[in-house]
Amino acid sequence: MKLRGQVSVLLSTDKEIRRLNRQFRGKDRATDVLSFPTYVPHVPKTMGHEAPEIAGDLAISVDTARKQAAVIGHSVSTEIKVLMLHGLLHLAGYDHETDDGEMARREERLRAKLRLPHGLIERSVSA
Repeated sequence: MKLRGQVSVLLSTDKEIRRLNRQFRGKDRATDVLSFPTYVPHVPKTMGHEAPEIAGDLAISVDTARKQAAVIGHSVSTEIKVLMLHGLLHLAGYDHETDDGEMARREERLRAKLRLPHGLIERSVSA
């Protein structure tokens, strides 16, 4: 699976992430990252140029990223990169809850290339 198009990233608070999680997923709790894929069946040409494709949006709780980084022992910026990678894989169509480890393997390969520490899926398996 490949991700094509632009992605917007919202860096927010636990309070805002909780609101978004409740509104869009029916889960009344804060989380670390939310992914919102965009489906655009036809993007019109504008003034002779193709309009940019939009892959979707990510929302990341800096509050939760800070807590997770402290527990794991790396920087908040590293944790945000881990969360962004995880969210981008979801936007690309991966789903670790149903794909028999495909997303976890892809995340592991990309983290190695990007020199990032353990990802979210590995953490949940070892916890």
